Amino acid sequence: MNIYLFIYYLIQFCGHSWIFTNMIIRFLSFGKDSLADTFYSIGLVMRLCQSLTILELLHILVGIEENRFLPRFLQITERIIILFVVITSQEEVQGKYIVCVLFFLWNLLDVVRYTYCMLSVSGTYYEALTWLNYTLWIPVYPLSILAKAFAIYESLPYFESFGTYSIKLPFPVALSIYFPYILKMYLAMLFVGMYFITRYRCSERKAHLGASYIKEKRS
Repeated sequence: MNIYLFIYYLIQFCGHSWIFTNMIIRFLSFGKDSLADTFYSIGLVMRLCQSLTILELLHILVGIEENRFLPRFLQITERIIILFVVITSQEEVQGKYIVCVLFFLWNLLDVVRYTYCMLSVSGTYYEALTWLNYTLWIPVYPLSILAKAFAIYESLPYFESFGTYSIKLPFPVALSIYFPYILKMYLAMLFVGMYFITRYRCSERKAHLGASYIKEKRS
């Protein structure tokens, strides 16, 4: 199973590294003009990488990956909802600068995370990388939540005007589902989820950066 996990982490590392490098090179080459077409340039690879993360939930369920299911489930579903439901479904949102910011923050975290996971599963340990993996999220994760919230806010006028995902069931049910209301409720839930994930990440950081854990890995 270690070989399988190594290959999985390697694929994710290569995907996110390509996205991250592509974004930086495009920005250095084209400046602000590159921000508007970020989704069109890297959106496909981003969707593939995020779709693959569903496998991580299976890894946890079958016991080949040590992680708690609920926090990881919240993190994965947050990204899938924002990427596939909010951004992909609205072409007008895809050209917003916030998409570039969101992709940058996600890939910054993921390049470090998958590098750490890939080396860990092969038995390689670097104290600096461990510290970075369990510390970088402290400034980046709250910023990504704010970016997600802003992406939802930017998308609301388009969901309202186009009626995407809004459903009106015929008689005798006579039930209407207005999707912008669902998005607004999810916006509040986003910060509730942030609280639980932050608590989990803090406890995880304390466990992995403790003196006894570091001594054990060094030995």
